[in-house]
Amino acid sequence: MAQLHDLTALEQGELVAAGKLSPVELAEHYLDRIDALNETVGAYVTVTRERALDEARRAEQESADARAAGRPLSPLHGVPVPVKDLNLVAGVRATFGSAAFADHVPAVDDHIVTRLRDAGTVLLGKTNTPEFGLPCYTENRVAPPARTPWDLERSAGGSSGGAAAAVSSGLAPVAHASDGGGSIRIPASVCGLFGIKPSRGRVPSGPTLYDVTGLSTSGPLARTVADAAALLDVLAGYAPGEPYTAPELPPGERFLDHARREPGRLRVAVLTQAPVTGIEVHADCVKATQSTAELLESLGHTVEPLDLPADDTLLKVFSQAWAVLATMHPVPPQDEEKLMPLTRHLRAAGYQVSGPDFAQAVYAFRFIGNLVAQLMQAYDIVLTPTLAQPPALVGQLRNEADPEAEFRALTAFTPFTPLFNATGQPAVSVPLHWTETGLPIGSMLAGRYGEDALLLSLSAQLEAARPWAQRKPALW
Repeated sequence: MAQLHDLTALEQGELVAAGKLSPVELAEHYLDRIDALNETVGAYVTVTRERALDEARRAEQESADARAAGRPLSPLHGVPVPVKDLNLVAGVRATFGSAAFADHVPAVDDHIVTRLRDAGTVLLGKTNTPEFGLPCYTENRVAPPARTPWDLERSAGGSSGGAAAAVSSGLAPVAHASDGGGSIRIPASVCGLFGIKPSRGRVPSGPTLYDVTGLSTSGPLARTVADAAALLDVLAGYAPGEPYTAPELPPGERFLDHARREPGRLRVAVLTQAPVTGIEVHADCVKATQSTAELLESLGHTVEPLDLPADDTLLKVFSQAWAVLATMHPVPPQDEEKLMPLTRHLRAAGYQVSGPDFAQAVYAFRFIGNLVAQLMQAYDIVLTPTLAQPPALVGQLRNEADPEAEFRALTAFTPFTPLFNATGQPAVSVPLHWTETGLPIGSMLAGRYGEDALLLSLSAQLEAARPWAQRKPALW
């Protein structure tokens, strides 16, 4: 028998709008599942039960008022949407995945939180993240590890691992996430979800936690492309003071509309070799990408192999910028010992990066972006593996005795995703392949800067051709 969490977020929103589903009943359903499963999957750091029920009651009244007045509401009105614990919600603790901030309660909302509230969504809580969002696993000292429900011995990825664990385990219909080097696409791949890293400037990052490198952005994790598009509609749009602004959609159009349109015939370049020297891509990841390429070709797209020489320039400058970003959270000297070894290692490295070196790194991102933009004149889409390896075991990527070696292992796990953070292009991970042992393997599609809508159209076409949301893990 179908349960509430079997419904997509948009289906839930439609029932709420029609008065056929109470947002309070919906919130209680998810809160009960969180009580039962959160310790197992490590999805949430903080659960905001009373706040969720208060917001659900308000959403129910607003929905009734809107029906009476014939006034439309957001398609996600009354739908639960958790927020990643790297972002600020006024009055709710923000740990940033760190024991050094275990009791930190901010007084302001991030722009994305304001937009979620204005759209009538319901905050279930804050989802798990690794310390300061630095590694691509979600294991910290404030919450249990985030695990993929497809194999509870394996990590949900990072740094939006808690968000992915929540959605893929039926503890949220959709989730806010963020991505500075792959942190939406990595968890999407290992949890069998759809995730989109929007174009730089598509979603505002302020008013307090700006990433001066331009690498990071917020975006959605979802079971379906349409749900992700609807959440992107809520999050997207200019906010005063933002340093970047992506091209807006034509007046009256939504990303959700594009998720319901055909993309047209596209030119797709396929790259399966890692752009970083010395990294071998696992056969399952190559197979997933080749299978996606074959599906694209069967749908009428022009698909061509792309060979690019491996070059460690991006790795060098990304590592410098990432180390500097690790220093951005002010930690009192007496609390430094509470930090994870990798965090301490990166912060020490970040303090050694000179001003000119940091400026050169940011300049290199812009230069690489220009080179890729020239390449994208010949292609509409670039297809690659999302990851170079299948989902990792919990603890497999950590090396607390040698954090420098750990960082190298993280690079080997995810050599493809950082490129599109550097260039600012939109990129998605689509869950089109599962291994013989039942592990999800994502494929990554990247489009031209600003063409998020086209990526959503293409992803929806792939989803229609090979539906994935009907696949559910055992604990679902």
